[in-house]
Amino acid sequence: MTSVGTPGTTGTFDMALTRTFDAPVSEVWKAWTEGDYIREWWGPSGFTAPVAEMDVREGGRSLVAMRAPEEMGGFEHFNTWSYQQIVPEVRLEFMSRFADRLGNAIDPASVGIPPGIPKEVPHVLTFASRSDGGTDFTVTEYGYTSPEVVELSRAGMDQCLDKLAALLAQTPPPTDI
Repeated sequence: MTSVGTPGTTGTFDMALTRTFDAPVSEVWKAWTEGDYIREWWGPSGFTAPVAEMDVREGGRSLVAMRAPEEMGGFEHFNTWSYQQIVPEVRLEFMSRFADRLGNAIDPASVGIPPGIPKEVPHVLTFASRSDGGTDFTVTEYGYTSPEVVELSRAGMDQCLDKLAALLAQTPPPTDI
């Protein structure tokens, strides 16, 4: 696993995480594109994902939500993912925006998101098959205003990917018939 908070080309900072999953690319891809999968792992530790309405196609838009545990107030944060480029099982590019429960864009500060997190965060996900049947996966987020905000995003995504790894470990690999 790697993490970087490197200066972007526009005076901003980017976050990248790389993971190797012991699951085929097809399963890791489904985990990012199918609502039933996303509802199982999206959100940091202790959070649930009550909404994952997926429209994964170039020009499509998905609506996802994470719900905090009751001891943290049970608040919900909604995001839309608007897709720019999709190369199945290879690359997924989308713009993430904070939204209300209907999918309307909102200012992140209006729901208590710390300053420095932009209204729109471009994401690039890459998926590569390994010779051992696993997947090398990288998620890169662009445009944060400081290294501290990069670290906050990295910590949340790292927890999401931990949950995804646990889910994929439970999912039996597809068998050839």
